[in-house]
Amino acid sequence: MTIALYRLDLYIPKDNRRPCPVVAFVTGGAWIIGYKAWGALLGRRLAERGILVACIDYRNFPQGTISDMVSDASQGISFVCNNIASYGGDPNQIYLMGQSAGAHISACALMEQAVKESSGQPISWSVTQINAYFGLSGGYNIHNLVDHFHQRGLNRSIFLSIMEGEESLSRYSPEIVVKESSARTIALLPRIFLMHGTDDYSIPSSSSRTFVDVLQQAGAQATLLLYEGKTHTDIFIQDPLRGGRDPLVEDVFSVIYADDATCRNAASAPTPRRLVFEWQLQLARWISPF
Repeated sequence: MTIALYRLDLYIPKDNRRPCPVVAFVTGGAWIIGYKAWGALLGRRLAERGILVACIDYRNFPQGTISDMVSDASQGISFVCNNIASYGGDPNQIYLMGQSAGAHISACALMEQAVKESSGQPISWSVTQINAYFGLSGGYNIHNLVDHFHQRGLNRSIFLSIMEGEESLSRYSPEIVVKESSARTIALLPRIFLMHGTDDYSIPSSSSRTFVDVLQQAGAQATLLLYEGKTHTDIFIQDPLRGGRDPLVEDVFSVIYADDATCRNAASAPTPRRLVFEWQLQLARWISPF
């Protein structure tokens, strides 16, 4: 079942007789074309396995810049944390996930919240309400990506406008924020899983590898999951369209249900059917700018 609310869509499992684990998802879109419906495939796949998914919307450039996007995502996370029980979600099993630009935005929101919370500032949701963070195909040090994006077609001046100027790049680079954070801030962070395809040419997998290293050196619980031969969109779009069990859903599923054998067995679902022909996926992969 799908429910559209202001600024987010909910994908609710058919069997919600008991409170469901929840994934708050922030979609990608190069900070320019992001839209909550991009998470439909993921939402449906996880809902089939007993997980409630909230796909959070946010303003795109030029309607907003990075601070607006992070604020919108944080408001969506706050709504999920404080209201999801009314929709059958378990408020004690909330997971945060972002893909591509959404991985960057949600990581910024998570770090910003941890900094606020550790310094005693007012908050509307707590980092401790998040059981784990999943970052899919994200970039976490924006300094290192300006030239890369320019070469890929995202003009340097436009990207710097999105990021509110060169002076803001460190503030919106979660990797740098982690390096500059106190032990108290790091201690608040949930488990972090960074997921990346090794053939991703939109955002290199080294972005996730480096961020995991920085997190681990800071004392955070961080794990790197690499998908051999997968591109920026394979594990998020093409694999779900192929049907069958796809690696991303299985990895997310194994983390969420790691300690709950009853739920793990109850949430088994028929193998998803193929939605498009393979030649169509190969053609899309060949012409896709991502």
